[in-house]
Amino acid sequence: MNLGILIISITILAYISNWINWRYLNYRLTHLLFFIGAFVHETSHALACFLARARIKEYNIFSKQPRVVYSKPRLPIIGQPLISLAPLIGGLLFLFLVNDFWLASYFNLPEISNWQDILLVPLKLLSQINLLDWQSWVMLLIFLNVGAMIGPSVKDLKNIWPIFFLLFFIKSSIFLNFTFLVIGLILTNIIIQFFIIIFINLIKVAKHVFNPI
Repeated sequence: MNLGILIISITILAYISNWINWRYLNYRLTHLLFFIGAFVHETSHALACFLARARIKEYNIFSKQPRVVYSKPRLPIIGQPLISLAPLIGGLLFLFLVNDFWLASYFNLPEISNWQDILLVPLKLLSQINLLDWQSWVMLLIFLNVGAMIGPSVKDLKNIWPIFFLLFFIKSSIFLNFTFLVIGLILTNIIIQFFIIIFINLIKVAKHVFNPI
């Protein structure tokens, strides 16, 4: 397993998560719930622009298509990859900071050392949920945003295609463990989405039963 394949996997899963949002959770309330993801994702791009010495032309997180438009980075070679992949780092950093400082390490984030353990991440995280604790609601909200918050878009990958193939030769354990955790978090995101979809449909069925037309 190499970093290139894992980055592609993250992108595909993030796309699935965002498609579920658009197809099945396209409500005004859910749009508000997913604002955190858009904010962290685009802000990560914007902060990376400063590091890569790229001029920000547009920063918009309130439209239906949040985006950051920027000029060509003046930092050579690593400038564009830094901007394009910034949400991977920024999103996970945001999650860690909220958990460690605001929630006083309420959640134990699992360490993943191989791809076989990825499916255990949602189980380990969701098993810590206690709906009587406000901290659990905060983390559920963040987990719900992970796909939009962390996952690079297809456009992000297109921006780094000249050097993207180099990622297929990187097998560093630190980078691999990092991406394993990201994949597990996005899977957690998708599972929570399915629970919300089921809950919404149960409400619709109940309304139909008790208030037949």
